[in-house]
This record gives sequence, structure tokens and C-alpha cells, in this order.
Amino acid sequence: MTSDTATSAQRPSGRWIDHWDPEDQGFWEATGRPIARRNLWSSILAEHIGFSVWSIWSVLVLFMLPEHGFDFSPEQKFLLVSVVALVGAVLRVPYTLAVPKFGGRNWTIVSVLALLVPTALAIFLMQNPDTPFWLFVILAATAGLGGGNFSSSMANINFYFPEKEKGWALGLNAGGGNIGVATVQMVGLGVIAVFTTSAGAAVPMFYLPFLLLAVWVAYKYMNNLSTARTDTGAQLAATKDKHFWIMSFLYIATFGSFIGFGFAFGLLLQNQFDRTPLEAASVAFLGPAIGSLIRPVGGWLSDRYGGARITLINFAAMAAGTGLIIFAVSINSLALFVTSFIALVLFTGIGNGSTYKMIPGIYAAKAQDQIAAGAPREETLAQNKRIASSMLGLIGAIGALGGVSTNLVFRESFAATGSAAPAFVAFLVFYTVCILVTYTVYVRRPSGRSSGAGAESALEPVSS
Repeated sequence: MTSDTATSAQRPSGRWIDHWDPEDQGFWEATGRPIARRNLWSSILAEHIGFSVWSIWSVLVLFMLPEHGFDFSPEQKFLLVSVVALVGAVLRVPYTLAVPKFGGRNWTIVSVLALLVPTALAIFLMQNPDTPFWLFVILAATAGLGGGNFSSSMANINFYFPEKEKGWALGLNAGGGNIGVATVQMVGLGVIAVFTTSAGAAVPMFYLPFLLLAVWVAYKYMNNLSTARTDTGAQLAATKDKHFWIMSFLYIATFGSFIGFGFAFGLLLQNQFDRTPLEAASVAFLGPAIGSLIRPVGGWLSDRYGGARITLINFAAMAAGTGLIIFAVSINSLALFVTSFIALVLFTGIGNGSTYKMIPGIYAAKAQDQIAAGAPREETLAQNKRIASSMLGLIGAIGALGGVSTNLVFRESFAATGSAAPAFVAFLVFYTVCILVTYTVYVRRPSGRSSGAGAESALEPVSS
């Protein structure tokens, strides 16, 4: 039985659903699927706007030119986008915990309304280039509020779907949000093409009505789940599990690279190849757009073939793409650089989907092991699902720190050598380590271990 109204004294108002069991096939087919999909599409819109606001300064830095009164060096611009990325990463932790406390629908409304603050500040800052750099960075950093939306959205949607459909659902939710990075870059391109680089404030102005639209959609079409709960003690215990930290490490490589490269692409084209803002903006959106659109495919492939196998192959492709980028920089080939860079961001998108699918798979496997040892089925499944949902957000927060480090590495690379080549060498080493970790922990099957029953066919942790 479902209800869109509160029935408990603990839930005084709002559109609450008190019974939710997507693993019950009859419930899922008759009632669950249409409600879950409605919440998914509403969540995608809100998260999309959140990502756009989070990454808005990756576009606005292209407008920050000396002729418009902005006297900021390339290193300062990389620092600016790094700070915005950092705030977004840190906020993912409390945003994850907010969904069970306040409800997915309620928190979506509040978190989108909060984005009016950084949007208004961006309009102000682009019209006041004489703002001291330290104050400029502090005010611009509020755009990090948009980064927190990802974790709350993913934690919320994870509660709605059965295990067998999570890869695709989470991939759609994340991909629809991620593409906000490309959307804001396309908005920036349009503004430059029509109004020139003197109209930077028009970019955040464009998003004001869409913020209000996302609030209305969440209010009208989303629900809160009474069954969505968090267990802080269990979360703390889970962070002591080695797989939490291993998956965080891998997600730094995939999502951290995606968001970091998305923020940096335009600056790289400007500073490595001397492209104009219009030339940089006309290309910079392609990588994030393709990487976002392909993310659900990473989830779908993982549903079909196993997240670990897809992740391993993907890291190998990322390493190969990085090698081509290093070669392109060494011969100063813009065409090869752009082609290889877009391919690399595409692979980060696939990796985002496959690594995220691995997370609930690990906890589903743990639940099956516990049930096989005699633990009560319903309680064990519910407990591990709550932990997995929280871990999606917490690992997402750690992964987002990769976006910070990516831009800081670029900053140091340009400061030391005037080139991005050393940064890409560092990324190549990092991806090689990820290949070894993924193969050793999740793909290689130790002798004597059965091919696991319960979770993904290709997700075989060496030990629990």
C-alpha cells in the first residue's frame, strides 16, 4: 500500500510514501516503477541545474580578460575553479545525510532554492571585476552548493530502484546531472557568440528561471520515502571496510577526472594552445557532453557484464588516451590534443557509471554472505541498502576531491613549466595504479574461491 500523504505523527506534512519494496516484483510492476521513474526524471532536472551552477565558473573564467578589467593570472583562475570544486566535494557529505533526515523531495526543493545565492553572486562578480581576488574566490566558492546536489540526488534515487535496475537508473541520474557541465559551457559559447566576452553576467542570468522551474517540478512530482533511513553507526563502520576506501580511490580517478577536466578544458585550450575564448568555448563543451551522455552506458554495461570488468577495461582506455595527449602536447598538435582529450573524458564517463554500479553490488554481496550465515533476510537487505545509499554519497564526496586535485595539478604544472605535459604524466601514472588495483582486488579470482553468488557476476572482492 502506498500513500502520498503523511500517516505518521513523525511526518507532519509533505508527500510521503510509507511502504516501499522495489525488490518485491509484484509491488514493483504494479506500483513502484512509475513512481520511481517520476522521481528519477524530476531528480535529473534538479541535479542538472546543480551541476550547471557548480561548473559555471569554468565558463566564466573565459570571460575574465584584462580588457574587461580582470587582472587574474592563469594560476589564479585554476585556483578559483579548484576552490569551487573543493566546496562542492565537502558539501556532498552533509547532503547525503540530508535525504533520510528531511526526505528526498523536501531536500531537493531546499537545495535548488539555495542555488539562487551563488547564481546572484556570479552576476554581481562579473559586473565588478575590481573585487579583490581573495573576496572574489570566497564569493564564487558558493557555487559549490551545486556540487552537493549530486550526492543527495544519488542517495535518494538509490532507495527507489531494485538492485537489478540500479546501474541504469543511477547512470541516468548521474549522467543527466553531469551533462550540466556541458550545458553551461554551451550557454557560455552562445553568450560569447552573440554578445562577446563583455557579457559574462548573462550566463548566470540565464539560469534564474530554470532554477525556479526545477523547484516547481520537485514540489509537484517528487516524493519522500518514509523507509529511507540512515544508520550513522553503520556508516562509520563501513568506512573502516577496505572496499570503501578502494572504491573512493577508483572514483577519484573516474569522476574526479571528469569534473576536473570539465572545469579545466577551456583554460587548457587558452593557455596551452593560445585559443581565443570563443575558440575554447566552441570545443570545451564536447568532452563533458559526451562523457555525461555515455555514463548510463557504463551503468548498463556493468549490469550486463559486471562493474569490475568494465572498470578495468575503462582504466586501460583512459591510460591510452592520456598517453596520446602527452604526445599531442609534445608535438603541439591541437587536433590530436582535442580528439584525445574528448576521448579521455568519454572514458571517464563510462568509468563513472561502472564504478558507481560496483558500490551497491559490494554491499549486496555482503548482505548475501550474511544471510547465508544465518542473518534475517529482510533486516539484512534493508541495512546493507541503507549503508550502500550513504556510501554512494560519501564516495561521491571523496571522488569529487579528484576534481580539486586535477586543477591544482594543472596549476602547478603551468606554474613550473608553462605546460600541461607534466600534469598528464602524473595522471598516466595514477591510471596505471588504478588498473593494478582494480585487477588485483575485484577481477582476479583467487584459487579456491567460488564464483560468487549474490551480487554482480564480475564483482568478486578478494575478501570482505
